Amino acid sequence: MKSRRVDLGWMRIFAEIGKAGSLSAAASALGLTQPAVSYQIRRLEEQLGVSLLKRQHRGVELTPEGQRLFDVVAKSVSEIDQLARRFRNEADRPTIRLRTDYAFSALWLIPRMHVFRMLYPNVDIQIVATQRTQGNRSDDGDVAVVFGRQTEFERQAVLLLPERVAPVCTQGFLDRYGAISAPTDLARARLIHLDAAEPSPWFDWRRYLAELGVSRDSHAGQGDVSFNTYSLVVQAAIGEQGVAIGWMGLVEPLLASGMLKTAGPTLEAPDRGYWLLPPRTRDAQSDLLAAWLTAEAGIVSRPDP
Repeated sequence: MKSRRVDLGWMRIFAEIGKAGSLSAAASALGLTQPAVSYQIRRLEEQLGVSLLKRQHRGVELTPEGQRLFDVVAKSVSEIDQLARRFRNEADRPTIRLRTDYAFSALWLIPRMHVFRMLYPNVDIQIVATQRTQGNRSDDGDVAVVFGRQTEFERQAVLLLPERVAPVCTQGFLDRYGAISAPTDLARARLIHLDAAEPSPWFDWRRYLAELGVSRDSHAGQGDVSFNTYSLVVQAAIGEQGVAIGWMGLVEPLLASGMLKTAGPTLEAPDRGYWLLPPRTRDAQSDLLAAWLTAEAGIVSRPDP
């Protein structure tokens, strides 16, 4: 079924006459009567004060003035039709919106987006990143990936990345500031912190060292640096500014590439991590994105319906 063309009045009529060379053929192509087409052309000629057509025994021929007008009109009609088709195609493309935080979007999602694009080239995805997303399910069809504890979410939530952390830094940092061979060495190192509300909802340096039974002297923090987003924490670690807490689900590619290396024991919090929250109002597109996210995270099960 052909899409309805934009009503361009006399412009489309004149463009069709110029292409067909016949009032009857133009009328038939546009679904009009020949008298209606003739009336439109007469009115146009009156308004412009020139003759646009030469009536012949078989069809019509454009006058020089008509040819000049046709060159402009035909081009404009064609471009408008192309733009209208583009608008309709864009409106028909399915769009999925994913809400998450800066760290997950920058370090986990974006490096994998080419896979999604290859699998679903006709699906548009909009990423809405905030400092920290709230742990509630959306009613407007958005998929969300948020950090928190299992008790914060409904049973439909799926744990994508459980919290597993280890200190990370570059080899260059260790070469300059000395090896870190024991947890007590971390207490004397220059640390990179992620600012968070107190108490921190994830492992921070205070809690990490406390888990290992290590105390830090009050003067040891001189030279430490803090950031309000985890992406900047990771960039600072890559820039050899100190030792950062590395979330394994987010920094594993950097460890595999050798850009960062672990500098201490790994700790886990199985009830915390990044959770996939499907929207309450689900559709084929949100289910598709949820299935892809779980597959990329190495999870076989899918969200409960």
